[in-house]
Amino acid sequence: MARGDSGRIVLEIDPLHKDELYSAITKDGLTLKDWFLRQADQYLRNRDQFQLFDASLVSEKPTQYLTKPKPKKVPSTKTKSKRAKTKLK
Repeated sequence: MARGDSGRIVLEIDPLHKDELYSAITKDGLTLKDWFLRQADQYLRNRDQFQLFDASLVSEKPTQYLTKPKPKKVPSTKTKSKRAKTKLK
């Protein structure tokens, strides 16, 4: 991409990513410019710091657990009064 002398930064991204990014940033109450400036500032402050671990080295892949569905309760065909009468006989 071209780099000019103005303060503008122009880049091209996938339209779906653009929509998702705008949606998430808006939900956080930010503008794209606010978000970008925060990210750029953080990157510039931290780029010279030594990282002990790369996230991909220490993070584990999520484990998927298989669960059995709970059996559905079948309603009883007898009512309490019928059961009580049956026991009394």
